[in-house]
Amino acid sequence: MEKIRILIAKPGLDGHDRGAKVVARALRDAGMEVIYTGLRQTPEQIVEAAIQEDVDFIGLSCLSGAHNNLFPRVINLLKEQNAADIKVFGGGVIPQSDIPFLKESGIVEIFGPGTSTEVTVSFIKQLYDERS
Repeated sequence: MEKIRILIAKPGLDGHDRGAKVVARALRDAGMEVIYTGLRQTPEQIVEAAIQEDVDFIGLSCLSGAHNNLFPRVINLLKEQNAADIKVFGGGVIPQSDIPFLKESGIVEIFGPGTSTEVTVSFIKQLYDERS
């Protein structure tokens, strides 16, 4: 069976990545192949890396409050690059009131603070199975 490939990225100027690293490790421990881009990535860098690495998913983590600009920008760049089949999920400190907008923009799910890594792993596996 092919491994699920995921790129975990920190868009924008946010300098805190502990949560992103916890999620990356949980996904790796669940048997997925995880690429972590590091801090302060532009949406363009994230999309370029995702395409080069041939990933199935992009996980975006944002704590800076810029998610309503950065997350949809990643979605739009994927569409422009004919890579809209790469599904994008998000996490971080994102107000509940912003989640409907992000989902309408194309983000498949938002995992807020306190979400167990098991929930995230299960969601990704289920979405991957539905695509296959």
